[in-house]
Amino acid sequence: MVDVTKWPIFSMMGPQELSSIRKACVFGTSANEAVFITKDDEVYVIGLNCSSCLGTGDSQSSIVPKKLDFLSGKKVVSVSYGSGPHILLATEDGELFAWGHNGYSQLGNGTTNQGAAPLLVSANLLNKKVTEVACGSHHSMALTDSGEVYAWGYNNCGQVGSGSTANQPTPRRVSSCLQNKVAVSIVCGQTSSLAVLDNGEVYGWGYNGNGQLGLGNSGNQLTPCRLAALQGLCVQQIVSGYAHSLALTDEGLLFAWGANTYGQLGTGNKSNQLSPLLIMTEKERIVEVAACHSTHTSACKTQSGQVYMWGQCRGQSIVLPLLTHFTCTDDVFACFATPSVMWKLLSMEHDDFLTVAQSLKKEFDNPETADLKFCVDGKHICVHKAILKIRCEHFRTMFQSHWNEDMKEVIEINQFSYPVYRSFLEFLYTDAVELPPEDAIGLLDLATSYCENRLKRLCQHIIKRGITVENAFSLLAAAVRYDAEDLEEFCFKFCVNHLTEVTQTTAFLQINGDLLKDFICRASRCGAFKN
Repeated sequence: MVDVTKWPIFSMMGPQELSSIRKACVFGTSANEAVFITKDDEVYVIGLNCSSCLGTGDSQSSIVPKKLDFLSGKKVVSVSYGSGPHILLATEDGELFAWGHNGYSQLGNGTTNQGAAPLLVSANLLNKKVTEVACGSHHSMALTDSGEVYAWGYNNCGQVGSGSTANQPTPRRVSSCLQNKVAVSIVCGQTSSLAVLDNGEVYGWGYNGNGQLGLGNSGNQLTPCRLAALQGLCVQQIVSGYAHSLALTDEGLLFAWGANTYGQLGTGNKSNQLSPLLIMTEKERIVEVAACHSTHTSACKTQSGQVYMWGQCRGQSIVLPLLTHFTCTDDVFACFATPSVMWKLLSMEHDDFLTVAQSLKKEFDNPETADLKFCVDGKHICVHKAILKIRCEHFRTMFQSHWNEDMKEVIEINQFSYPVYRSFLEFLYTDAVELPPEDAIGLLDLATSYCENRLKRLCQHIIKRGITVENAFSLLAAAVRYDAEDLEEFCFKFCVNHLTEVTQTTAFLQINGDLLKDFICRASRCGAFKN
């Protein structure tokens, strides 16, 4: 869990103030400014206030938090910052607010006047719902719920994607190659821009002097250009550092390209890469990558929770991914990045005291307080009948007086394995599931049998993170069998994206005729068999 006090700017705040923080973002040339959102959706700022980036209506710094009344009650979903700094903030309602440095019209209000207080960015965004924002050094981007990308601000290298190098004073839709395409994610380097599409393709534009667009050359791009080197791969997450980029595929593969002065590509040397290069091939599956345009630092997290860092780390150049003791990538930036900014809007949890949920978790499988045992594969699991009745309709029915189980002290379970049933019972105490993907199918079966819809969704999430070419069709078959529509769609898309490899696996060759026929029909409708 993230400890926000690892960022010095929060060290003056007391326990009560810290416990109220729900989301936070630290930014600035020396990480001396921060914006945070409380549990009751109030927005506060603290710090140096360079270029009026705190949005308080003046240029005064503040060592204590100040509330931005203009944003009171707004449910914040995305925040990003530039180098000026300027700030972009998107709300759950799709509104976009901006303030701070505006020397290049990066606030999108058609002027170059500094924004001392939050202003609603509405030009060309009327009836548009913004879901994500991204800032480069002095340019801005916004993503809408329909997958449209808008950009504005400084454009000396084409980072706005308009086809020219003239600054863009208001939001302008990035079209060209992105016309009629659906973007799902956007990121900015200092003077470059990247977007991921719903089919996993990546497009880049802007400055490319260090190869940060991954196009195989170092020429700037005034309009979006597809990264051909990632052809055939489905990119799930992309991040940009000052002048380098990292991409994570849906198979957990990690690619790096661009500037490498500090070893931020993790290749073992300091040579720039003009095209994406596969790294960390000997490590386990990667599930998250981290970088931001203010730093030359890179980090990632593996499926088992290991966190690696490389690049510029407190003045040192780490040229190969280094295993840390951290539990999240955010801690890498708090402790080792220069400046120690946050690479994304951070969500917080608190454990200041033992909550009801934590107390329940502690008592799971505790023979001293339990009044019931389940015997699975010859092993006992100790539980509390009252908790099971409160948490699960299946047990509420089972423990009625006319059921034999209501009188038993030990109940035998034969239809499920010990790891699966233990995970299910533990879920009733914790609302969480810790199970490898290969066992999650059995738990999905149990969740379906017991009509536990939330557990079904958690199982689907675990399975999605563990999908590979080898198991994709088996997972698709399971999703169909257990009526897990969201998982079915995810597995289907994965199979289509990796059609050649999937159709050569043992799992594909062993499927029944009806499922095969249905898959071929659906894939055909998606255009999977076009030349």
